Amino acid sequence: MNIHEYQAKKVLKSFGVDILNGITIFTLSDIDKKFSNLKTNKVILKAQIHAGGRGKAGGIKIVSGIEELKKEAKNLFGKKLVTHQTGSDGREIKRLYVEETCEIAKELYLSCVVDRSSSKIAFISSAEGGMDIEKIAKDTPEKIITTKINSSNTIQEEEIKKIIKPFGLSDNLNDKAFKLIQSIFKTFIEKDATLIEINPLVLTKDQKLICLDAKINFDDNALYRHEDILSLRDTNEIDPIELEASKHDLSYIKLDGKIGCMVNGAGLAMATLDIIKLYGSEPANFLDVGGGASKEKVSAAFKIILSDKNVKGILINIFGGIMRCDVLAKGVVEAAKETNLSVPLVVRLAGTNVNLGKEILKKSKLKIISANNLSEAAKKVIEVTK
Repeated sequence: MNIHEYQAKKVLKSFGVDILNGITIFTLSDIDKKFSNLKTNKVILKAQIHAGGRGKAGGIKIVSGIEELKKEAKNLFGKKLVTHQTGSDGREIKRLYVEETCEIAKELYLSCVVDRSSSKIAFISSAEGGMDIEKIAKDTPEKIITTKINSSNTIQEEEIKKIIKPFGLSDNLNDKAFKLIQSIFKTFIEKDATLIEINPLVLTKDQKLICLDAKINFDDNALYRHEDILSLRDTNEIDPIELEASKHDLSYIKLDGKIGCMVNGAGLAMATLDIIKLYGSEPANFLDVGGGASKEKVSAAFKIILSDKNVKGILINIFGGIMRCDVLAKGVVEAAKETNLSVPLVVRLAGTNVNLGKEILKKSKLKIISANNLSEAAKKVIEVTK
């Protein structure tokens, strides 16, 4: 789960990370109510969307005084901000964050992530923070240092020294840097984060280390034990189809292709996506209905796939273990009739009650293309969607 910048900063502040004073704006009238809480006349106005690249896209403005703030805020509210991470459709700006300014001496980069290849937590640090960090990573990767933490519970002094070494800080700042790293590590562990990124982390002219921008992602599977984090969820930032899928406890991710996929089991789902690409087409989604899905859940999954206007055909690939093929078939038939199915449907069934499932599909009189194995199913759905 992602959260907004202003929310991420509040989370980090609760663990001892220094941030600038700021106010959140949901309507223009909020400016009059809250501006007096700011101590600097010059402030930074930031669009709050779940995407990077806001500065280059015009979503961050430096303004002076309340009147200029109102003018720029009015221009941003309701605007579709298009960045390299939003796609061409962009994201509508519905929240703004206004922050005090500071005098910056140096911009740094710091992040903490789960490194899946080593099953460790890794810190990434660089003396080259700011908007061009991705270009730096590509052109001069030696400027970016990765430090893998050996323990998932504690971080050692030597590890912290390696993390902050690229910053080139004077000795009198070591204590502040150590506390910062410890605070981020504690946040990461206690809140089940998968990513904490501070870019830039700034050293101010009065020798403070300030989190100037922040991004935090959380493990969806751990949200049940973090009601405070779950309450920060902004449904406006979630794809409507993915949001609907979450209501039915379906693992759904929208992709850019034209072949809708319904599969049981994440591994089989990935194999299905791979074979579609292998034979020259593109999947429209990842959708795992799970092992013990009900007829109603299967029906909901089918309707969710069809709600994507890019879908030109559907491939259902079920290996029945806990998931019975007859239950799947009933759900598909019900949903197909309710939605007046108008795209080709290819079904491959195997496993528990497979013959009963095939019989249900046959009696439905729907135009269903059967396949005996995954390879055959992929070839057939690609052929009918050309």
